[in-house]
Amino acid sequence: MSEALVASRTPGTDTAVPGASGARRFWRRLRAQRAALVAAAVVALLVLVALAAPLFTALEGQDPTTYHPSLIDSARGGVPIGSFGGVSADHWLGVEPQTGRDLFARLVYGARVSLAVALGATVLQVFLGIVIGVASALGSRWVDQLLSRVTDIIVALPLMIMSLALLAIVPSSFPRPVLVSLVIGLIAWGNVAKIVRAQTLTLKGLDYVSAARLSGWGAWRIARRELLPGLAAPVITYAALLVPTNISAEAALSFLGVGVKPPTPSWGQMLTAADVWYQAAPQYLLLPAGALFVTVLALTVLGDGVRTALDPRAASRLRVGTGRRNEGGSGKEETS
Repeated sequence: MSEALVASRTPGTDTAVPGASGARRFWRRLRAQRAALVAAAVVALLVLVALAAPLFTALEGQDPTTYHPSLIDSARGGVPIGSFGGVSADHWLGVEPQTGRDLFARLVYGARVSLAVALGATVLQVFLGIVIGVASALGSRWVDQLLSRVTDIIVALPLMIMSLALLAIVPSSFPRPVLVSLVIGLIAWGNVAKIVRAQTLTLKGLDYVSAARLSGWGAWRIARRELLPGLAAPVITYAALLVPTNISAEAALSFLGVGVKPPTPSWGQMLTAADVWYQAAPQYLLLPAGALFVTVLALTVLGDGVRTALDPRAASRLRVGTGRRNEGGSGKEETS
């Protein structure tokens, strides 16, 4: 496609990216989905809380690592003293059993770790998937066969089992959040590569790509200037759905004891420590579990909204708040 064109379309879809008009259509479709807007607001709030964690904890006057032994009842096994787990003006959500560490501080700092690990793993997955998928589609037959078989092996690998094995043998001195991001990203890029390869093979047959090839452009120049714009829609859609999956994976690995290690807070690590306190101090379990549930739900709804906005012919899988305005100018709205 020449650079004068503002959008890239694939046969049978209505995805138009990039270009100013395509971006405007995308935002108009996304705004018409109430559930996606609410989810986007929740995600933005979570990101703001994670980024401003030092400010919020400074306002409270606490930090996530300081022990407060005077706030726990050692005679009862370390249960927080006071109502609702020790909630007070100094400890807004109470304190952690046995240690007395502030729960609010650990929760907001845990958001930093959980979101950073998920986003880091997603970026690595998307990068590897694009590189390998495009190389497979544009390469020779034996290159395509080799990379396709490697991708099949990666897809077949059980993520949790491989992650447990790799995380267990790496020295504890290596930064754990970085390690978890790398492990998840290096093991789970296969599906991205498959999507990119299939889409690239479709785009290869279009006239503007053939024209670029006849003009003497090399494979990587064609990929960068002609194919990547057409790959944006499916890649962005899948990446938006990968983030909640990676948050759940980080939480599961930390829950199993091979993810983020104390005293670094993460929601999964907090759930690991809370499994024996659900009766004596239920808020210690409910707070990180609730934060994890809200985050995964919001990101899933937002990812579905992005997919529907990029491909309006495909109905939302969630069927909640997915009314779309008629683009013909009638201004009517249909709610599914």
